[in-house]
Amino acid sequence: MKILVVEDDSKVAGFIDHGLKEEGHVVDVASEGDEATMLAHVNDYDMILLDVVLPKKNGFQIATELRREGRKTPIIMLTSRDAVEDVVRGLDAGADDYLAKPFRFDELLARIRALHRRGGAERLEVLRVGTIALDRLHHVISAAGRPVELTAKEFQLLEYFMLHAGEIVRRTTLLEKVWDMHFDPGSNVVDVHVGNLRRKLTQATGEALLQTVRGVGFRLGGSAKDGTSTSLH
Repeated sequence: MKILVVEDDSKVAGFIDHGLKEEGHVVDVASEGDEATMLAHVNDYDMILLDVVLPKKNGFQIATELRREGRKTPIIMLTSRDAVEDVVRGLDAGADDYLAKPFRFDELLARIRALHRRGGAERLEVLRVGTIALDRLHHVISAAGRPVELTAKEFQLLEYFMLHAGEIVRRTTLLEKVWDMHFDPGSNVVDVHVGNLRRKLTQATGEALLQTVRGVGFRLGGSAKDGTSTSLH
């Protein structure tokens, strides 16, 4: 993909630039608002990573301007602000997703992949797989319109599964991404939490949406609308 990174902190910009290029992406970097707008006008980007606080023109203004012009390039807002009001303002301005600083690079890659699959058409503050809806802003989960009560860790697991709907997710990946732990062959922490999550989802939906792929990992069922694939994580 060709990605525009708009970030005035040179260390953060360099970190993102290097990581994305290592993944094989083509990257342009802008350090202030006017430069970002100019680049977005003259280049056809697949994705824009947009900081909120910028010299000359902030991220809200840039997103609003691009959307007003009819440009549909997917935008992920990068912000150090964690107030819900600021997140909502960015989404209302036209961003498709947001990521609060500091963030892990693998989480940024997951957001980019998920948004790219959806082409930016569906706002990612609410994830949907089948009848399950997960509101990432307010930490609310529902199935067929009815609330589902999950623990904080179960919420994180479900969010990761929904970001990778239809894909096989390995136990080692869940330990690294959800628990930030390296693989311990003697630990059953993943199986216990996934088992509890599966039971709650099955009770809520009447379907076995979360499946164990014997000897490999787990998979949350999805549809073509969710941009599913059979890749391993």
